[in-house]
Amino acid sequence: MRFSDLFRRLLPLALLAVLSGCGSYYSYWGNPGGDSARLIRPPAYRVAVPRPTQALLTDAGADRFSNTLAEALRVAEVPAVALAAPYPLDWPLRVSAERRGDRLVPRYELLDADGDSLGSADGAPVSLRSWGLEEEAAFKQVADRDAKLVVQLLERVEAARKASDPQALAGQGVIRIRLAGVRGAPGDGNRSLNDQMRNFLTKLAYLPQDNAEGATYAVQGQVEAVNTGDKQRIELQWIVTRRDGYELGRVVQLNEVPRGSLNGLWGDVAYVAAEQAANGIREVLRNAAQPPEITNPQTPQATIIRP
Repeated sequence: MRFSDLFRRLLPLALLAVLSGCGSYYSYWGNPGGDSARLIRPPAYRVAVPRPTQALLTDAGADRFSNTLAEALRVAEVPAVALAAPYPLDWPLRVSAERRGDRLVPRYELLDADGDSLGSADGAPVSLRSWGLEEEAAFKQVADRDAKLVVQLLERVEAARKASDPQALAGQGVIRIRLAGVRGAPGDGNRSLNDQMRNFLTKLAYLPQDNAEGATYAVQGQVEAVNTGDKQRIELQWIVTRRDGYELGRVVQLNEVPRGSLNGLWGDVAYVAAEQAANGIREVLRNAAQPPEITNPQTPQATIIRP
């Protein structure tokens, strides 16, 4: 029996579902509740504030400032989060600082999810001494003040986009999905899995694309290969997110294969894995558009999706 045939027989036993925080498998994440209407037409963006690396701060101070700035943006009603690595559809906010005499000027550059600059703005000068001490009170004062600059940047971006294409952010028509790639697979698995996933999502009437512009959802794959004797445990996770960074679900596939058998070409294995996972992704997106009715919000009903 060919290895790919064996994989095809075993793979349907894998769980295609959403992984919850407690380690069980569910067909949705949490309780949609009052957010269910927003799932169909998600917010246009989420701002991610990574750790500033060019702001004359220690790593600890940079982490504190990114968290303080993200909180100030949320108070200003901007969906924002401090993240080490932005999600595929996030808009990163790059923070830097330039010394000018005994003063320091913070600078904020807003990028789109494809890494293109959407605009930048300089904050008011800050005392170099208070900034260098990395005091929480100073950070909060700067963040609260400069959050308004970021809001103005976002307003200009939104106005320009709506003026050029009123339907650009409406989420209407064909569903565009950004394929953010696969990582962690041995051999040519990263490329093969991503290519096959593109094919099967297309067959399911979605429009997969590499860039983020116009995409409502994103799918990124993660592979973990663990050697156990003469076997290799393969775990594939396909993470489905929407524009505001909300994680809609994870399609999880588990299997054991002969050790080293996937160190080269994946071939039919990638075909089978992507075929099964694409159906799971479709189920996640369907649940997002029409969340299942939940009788008890605290104890979601477990569902295993089998192909």
